[in-house]
Amino acid sequence: MAEWHFITNHGTVLLLIAQRRQITAREIAEELQLTERPVRRIIAELEAAGYLRKQRVGRVNQYEVVLDLPLRQSVHREVAVGDLVRIFQFSHEAS
Repeated sequence: MAEWHFITNHGTVLLLIAQRRQITAREIAEELQLTERPVRRIIAELEAAGYLRKQRVGRVNQYEVVLDLPLRQSVHREVAVGDLVRIFQFSHEAS
C-alpha cells in the first residue's frame, strides 16, 4: 500500500517554519526527507499565497507565518492557520 499522510508537505513546511523562524530549506528538506528543490518551491508558493512573509536577516531568511489566514480547503475555511499551528505546538510541547 502506498504511504500517505494527514498533513501535506505544504502544511508540514508551514508548521516547521512556525516552530523555527530561521529554519533553512536544507534543514526542512532533511526533516521531511525531500530534496531542497521541492521545499524551496513550497516556501515560494506559501509566500505567494500570503501564508508566509520572508525577511533577510544577515545571511539567513527569517520567516513569519500569517496566522489569521484561513486554511485553503473549502470545508476548513473557518479554521485559521494559527489554530492549526497552536494544535501542533501543543502536541509538540506535550511529548
